[in-house]
Amino acid sequence: MVKRNVLSPAEYAPFYAGYIDLVPADITLRTSLDDSAALLTDYLTNLPDEKVNHAYASGKWTVKEALQHIIDAERIFAYRALCLGRHDATPLPAFEHTDYALWVDVTRREFERMIEEFRTVRKSTISLFNSFSETDLSFTGTVSEMPMTCRAMGFVISGHTYHHNNIFRERY
Repeated sequence: MVKRNVLSPAEYAPFYAGYIDLVPADITLRTSLDDSAALLTDYLTNLPDEKVNHAYASGKWTVKEALQHIIDAERIFAYRALCLGRHDATPLPAFEHTDYALWVDVTRREFERMIEEFRTVRKSTISLFNSFSETDLSFTGTVSEMPMTCRAMGFVISGHTYHHNNIFRERY
């Protein structure tokens, strides 16, 4: 499977560079999906109970809210990857992640079940990417009005997870 260092900036919108740049250049897409998930689940499973509902600043998400965001975003990113990997040229719209957060009440959810949900979603994402050929991974479609390859979408998924893992470890 492709390594991150072979991606061209033409394969994704500049907005996603911050996520993609968090993925080590010399690892494969599959390794980045495995590693980013392992780092996040390690942090979350070792988090003291009193920090689960903690936000590092006023107006910022709690750990549970941020985890729900990660899960939701991965599902959307994986849908985009599915469309790209199946060579669907239909333009895919942007999504407003803060609007999604407004409509979910994580206070009623058990944190351990949320961690398991993340693991399940990631396992499904990995299975999806394992189904793609190199031709599928190289397909370029339109996401948020910008070109995006399927393989770049995979690195966005990993990078988004690395991004939130870094925030958790630095600020929570």
